Amino acid sequence: MEWQIFGETVVFWLGPIPVTTTMITSSVISLALVGAALALRAALSRSPAGMPAALALLTVEWLDRLVRDVAGRAEPALVILSGSLFLFIAACNLAGQLPGVRPPTASLAMTSALAIIVFLAVPVAGIRARGVRGYLLGYFRPNPLLLPLHVISELSRTLALSMRLFGNMMSGHLVVALLVALTGFLVPMPLMALDMLIGLLQAYIFAVLATVYVGAAIRTGEA
Repeated sequence: MEWQIFGETVVFWLGPIPVTTTMITSSVISLALVGAALALRAALSRSPAGMPAALALLTVEWLDRLVRDVAGRAEPALVILSGSLFLFIAACNLAGQLPGVRPPTASLAMTSALAIIVFLAVPVAGIRARGVRGYLLGYFRPNPLLLPLHVISELSRTLALSMRLFGNMMSGHLVVALLVALTGFLVPMPLMALDMLIGLLQAYIFAVLATVYVGAAIRTGEA
C-alpha cells in the first residue's frame, strides 16, 4: 500500500514518522550547509584575509545592516535567523536545477513550515522586547476594536509567505522540467538560468520579509 502525506509519497517510515522525498532532500541540503559552514570556518582560521573571509564579512555586514534598519538596533539572533532562512531557501531553490531533484520549496508543506517558523518568531521577539503583557496589549492598540484585524494580519501574512514561495518555485520547476523533457537540455538553459535567479530572489524576499516582521515586533516593543 502506497502512503501519501501532503501529496507526496512516503519513501519509508522512521518509526511512526513518515519520511518523504522533500524531507530527505532538505535534510541533505541542511547537512551540506553545515559542512560548508565548517569548511568556511576552517578556511577563515587559515587565511583571515582571503576571499572567503571577505565574502563572509560582506554577508554578515549586509544582514546586520538590514536588521539595524528594521529593528532599530543590533539583534544578533535576528541576523542568525534571517541569514539561516536565506541560505537554506537559496540552497533548496538551486538544488532544483540538479537532474531528478525536486526543490523542497516546491512543496507546500516545506514552505508552510518555514512560514510557521517566522510566525512563531514574531511573538518570541515581541515578548523578549516588551514582556508578555506588553506584547499582548499591542494587539489592542490603537483601538481594542482592531484586535480581529491584527490577528487576521498575522495569519494572512504567514499564509502569503508560504504560498508566494511555493507558487513561484513549483511553477518554475515544472516549466523547466517540461522544456527539458520536450526539447532536451541545451534549449532551456537560458530559462534555467532565469529560474536560478528567481530562486535567489525568492530566498532574499522571504528573508527580508521575515526580518521586517520580527523587527517590527521588536521596534513596537520599544515604542
